[in-house]
Amino acid sequence: MTTSPESPEITTEIATKKSPHTDYRKLDRSKLTPMSQHYIEVKEQYPNALLLYRVGDFFECFFQDAVTISQELELALTSKDGGKEIGRVAMTGVPHHALDRYSRLLVEKGYAVIICDQVEDAAEAAAAGRMVERQITKLLTPGTITDEGMLHARKNNYLAAIVIAKDHWGLAYADISTGEFLTTQSNNLSALTLELLRLQPSEILIPTNAPDINSLLRPGEKSDYLADYLPDCFCYSLRSQIPFTLNEAKPRLLTTFRLKSLEGLGCEELTLAIRAAGGLLEYIEDTQKAHQVPLQPLKTYNLTEFLVLDYQTRRNLEITSTVRDNSYYGSLLWALDRTATAMGGRALRRWLSEPLLSIKGITARLDTIEELKENPSLRTDLRQLLRDIYDLERITGRVGAGTANARELLALAQSLVRLTDLADLAKGGNSPYLRALQKIPPDLEALGKEVVAHLVETPPLHLKDGGVIQDGVNFQLDEMRRLYEEDQQWLANLEVSERQRTGISNLKIGYNKTFGYYISLPRAKADHAPENYIRKQTLTNEERYITPELKERETRIERAKDELHELEYQIFSQLRAKVAEKAQEIRNIAKAVAAIDVLAGLAEVAVYQSYSRPQITEGRIIEITDGRHPVVEQSLGMGFFVPNSTNLGSLPPSKISEGNNQDYPDLIILTGPNASGKSCYLRQVGLIQLMAQIGSFVPAKAALLGICDRIFTRVGAVDDLATGQSTFMVEMNETANILNHATPNSLVLLDEIGRGTATFDGLSIAWAVAEYLAAEIQARTIFATHYHELNELASILSNVANYQVTVKEMPNEIIFLHQVRPGGADKSYGIEAGRLAGLPSVVIDRARQVMTQIEKHSKIALGLRQGIQKVNPIKNKKSREKMLEQLDIFGE
Repeated sequence: MTTSPESPEITTEIATKKSPHTDYRKLDRSKLTPMSQHYIEVKEQYPNALLLYRVGDFFECFFQDAVTISQELELALTSKDGGKEIGRVAMTGVPHHALDRYSRLLVEKGYAVIICDQVEDAAEAAAAGRMVERQITKLLTPGTITDEGMLHARKNNYLAAIVIAKDHWGLAYADISTGEFLTTQSNNLSALTLELLRLQPSEILIPTNAPDINSLLRPGEKSDYLADYLPDCFCYSLRSQIPFTLNEAKPRLLTTFRLKSLEGLGCEELTLAIRAAGGLLEYIEDTQKAHQVPLQPLKTYNLTEFLVLDYQTRRNLEITSTVRDNSYYGSLLWALDRTATAMGGRALRRWLSEPLLSIKGITARLDTIEELKENPSLRTDLRQLLRDIYDLERITGRVGAGTANARELLALAQSLVRLTDLADLAKGGNSPYLRALQKIPPDLEALGKEVVAHLVETPPLHLKDGGVIQDGVNFQLDEMRRLYEEDQQWLANLEVSERQRTGISNLKIGYNKTFGYYISLPRAKADHAPENYIRKQTLTNEERYITPELKERETRIERAKDELHELEYQIFSQLRAKVAEKAQEIRNIAKAVAAIDVLAGLAEVAVYQSYSRPQITEGRIIEITDGRHPVVEQSLGMGFFVPNSTNLGSLPPSKISEGNNQDYPDLIILTGPNASGKSCYLRQVGLIQLMAQIGSFVPAKAALLGICDRIFTRVGAVDDLATGQSTFMVEMNETANILNHATPNSLVLLDEIGRGTATFDGLSIAWAVAEYLAAEIQARTIFATHYHELNELASILSNVANYQVTVKEMPNEIIFLHQVRPGGADKSYGIEAGRLAGLPSVVIDRARQVMTQIEKHSKIALGLRQGIQKVNPIKNKKSREKMLEQLDIFGE
């Protein structure tokens, strides 16, 4: 570890509880060193953040921050002198060149990080006998990072803010890297939880005056903060309540977007949404001190605009990650993502979390996919061009904030130039998304060409290193370069002329930061040095000299270089500001590019995976012919997956035409062996419905689908040790959520309800749940179970049907056919599944003996038949009458 004049006496002494000090609040600051005093002054501005403070070649931190960072990053905890009367204080540090990597790790762990950097040359400060000036140059929090290396390219990084009052709540969220800014308001706390789980924000802001929410909690529970009863998987940041008041929030929004009213944004009457949006905006302004973040105009949305998917459904359907290891590979997103740009990748992820409820919106996407599917040359050319388009959304954000470097600006400009080619390709298109791509503002291409003409082909990474602007675009710059190159040439010629003049063939012209330019002679030739040589330094093997003329040229060269770099930076900044003026136009066209990227990718999947266009209609119909699981099929390879059809629900009378079979059940009881594909079948139905409602073609021979308002799944369960809930309790909680929120327009997919308790209890619960779904809610439901007794429901309720996953029985084994066919199974073949898993043969034989005895003496079927006549909770009149008509099939 190197030291600076301000950091002498660094040791590797390990901090202890007593010494060195970790709590700066208990120290007499007057006795601290000046640098330690300044560190504490900066720290007090952001007491809840970790402060990294530049000292020489390191960013150091002290006191408790040092302890925290050493633990989180697994760095050595050392100590440093804090003053004669204070003694040593805890310290750790990271090299300045590794700052981004370590900052990213801390932010990923949920910490806010303050960067306090040196803003003047240390040598100048030392020469003036004062401490180096330092200022906060960056504040990093999980929701406000914009650096490319700290962001997931294909995933939005949302910052959210919530305000709650009585039984209403307001939510605002933004991605400052792309400029998206949205807000909503509702009156259901469970809906707030669902929305947060959908968005997966990196950081959530909460005003410190969280309301009296104790009335909203279960009896006996107390809470001081809203985060206590929201999902604990998020990073919550407590903020002052002042920015979240209506008197502060509304004027801030009006000022930011230069409006006189919020009516045009759709939230004039949504006071909680306004408060959340204003508080979030204040936080962005506070954290982005040096830069103005160009947010898009605030958009107000309604929770009823999209199909609702709760957390368990997203998890069970493995939409963006797998259940087993939370991996992208093996998810629906993995199976569908053929996007060529990062913008398209983020858009596809958003579409999967926001399936549409509008038939018109879905049809527009399907029309575009169909056109691209039927026109392979257009699809291929589009996808090829898209590969040359950079991340317009995020680069535009950095351009607007004034942080984009030359490479990013050039990439943006090159993308703008290519947009014209993209528009030309789309001119022949008829579908809505292709037509949207045709509307490229002509001035964007001109702007792109101007930037390309100004910047060198391969700009340096750092703007102030020079070499950014091409020759011929600025006369003053060209003239300064000519004079600078002349002086550089003089230096190059000096070595040759001095060798000739002195007769010393190994004379050299050198340079270092301490002495500048010098003439180097071997020690053996020092006696031959001319009189005008002034000795500057003596080394073991050489003598170094300067001359008045060399120093004069050096001064001129250094001054010219600084002036050159400054002028280039000014030209670049003007160019960047010019592009920033077009930020909103660029972002608007970026949305169109992202959308066509998604649709072209979905068309590609449709072609190579043989997907078909679903017919979207009104009503509750789910009619899938030869459906397939999109992920399992790709994992197995084409031709290996066994397709299955699904028929549920009905069309409204106005949509029924001749030839349509409308005798479909609302609920299917699905039985069959373990490992035969029941869970896969459940998931594929849910995924096909989901894919259709994002506007995608589906893995099926044909599909006629009504709009679902919600999809519910309960497939598998694990203990929730954090809350002390068993597998069965988790299962019951999930089932209760479904029964309390499902509607006739919902799709419910249930697997093995009631298996976590005693057989009689489990069967009773399973029967009652299935009965309630079919008779009361009448939701479209597939109910997979090993309780074969549930097949009796089909004899009682007309809207229930039995299906089974078939097997082929051999003398000593069974073969799973993975085919779903009408009729209920009367065996589960669990013992055979145990044999396939490798249970010892003696265990298998004994299990068969026990099963034979149980089947002979079981009273479950008899009890069910006798008891069902006496217990009938069904309230629906028609269903009750139908059940009573069917009761005589049992007899007493």
